[in-house]
Amino acid sequence: MLGAVTDPFDAPDPAASRDAAPQYVLPLVVRVERAAPPGRTDAMETAARAVLTLLADPRSADGGEWAQAVAAWEDARIRKVVRRARGAEWRRAEALPGITVHGSGAPGAAGSGTAGGTAAGEAAAGEADAAPRPAAEVRVYPPVPLDGWPKDLARLQVSGTDLDDPAEPPAPEPGTPVLWVNPDLGMSAGKAMAQAGHAAQLAWWELDAAERAAWAERGFALAVRTAPAAAWAELAGSGLPVVRDAGFTEIAPGSCTVVADLPALRSARR
Repeated sequence: MLGAVTDPFDAPDPAASRDAAPQYVLPLVVRVERAAPPGRTDAMETAARAVLTLLADPRSADGGEWAQAVAAWEDARIRKVVRRARGAEWRRAEALPGITVHGSGAPGAAGSGTAGGTAAGEAAAGEADAAPRPAAEVRVYPPVPLDGWPKDLARLQVSGTDLDDPAEPPAPEPGTPVLWVNPDLGMSAGKAMAQAGHAAQLAWWELDAAERAAWAERGFALAVRTAPAAAWAELAGSGLPVVRDAGFTEIAPGSCTVVADLPALRSARR
């Protein structure tokens, strides 16, 4: 095992009590219009922020209307599934209870998106030969039973969700939380979005109330970047939160996919 974190994303263990619990899944839907898809990095960052936005929402807290579903989800294997929608599919998906989080439209402009119904600002220009992309839009829903997806979400496509970046994402600003992706794993955009959401959640669990509130005030600013190959082993073994995938799709069980590198968590480990 790389790192010291044991978490609900560990490879399957038949003896684990979480496997005996009813299984829930957190649905996320990304808007992918045929002629104007979002950038890959913007979509990953927006998915991670969507997970955090749901966790911080009062409806997910004790006594909230989503609290029971969130608790049942967190008591079992914490699964996330990203589906894609466009046109009328997206409009139907937006009509269901949930939260839409908007990205930046720029390649890797960490933390400049918005949550809720407010549209993101103008897309920043990429390199001279790179066309700007629309801001990513990701809608997150309260957890549902594994076999109990709402009809308008169940019919959406889950496989083949892939995106690219119009330009190389810039280096994260100093002090920005970074979710480092394993450079040796080839994951679809949908899979990578779910993994980024896992990493954001692991980081959230390790923060205290004041640190969570401070992050929320900054709009859950974060960056998702592919780790340099030479730095990955050190990151994965640093003691920072590490996502170890259960291997249900695309990659082998136990694969380390993302490291959550937050300044607050680094300070706590010194």
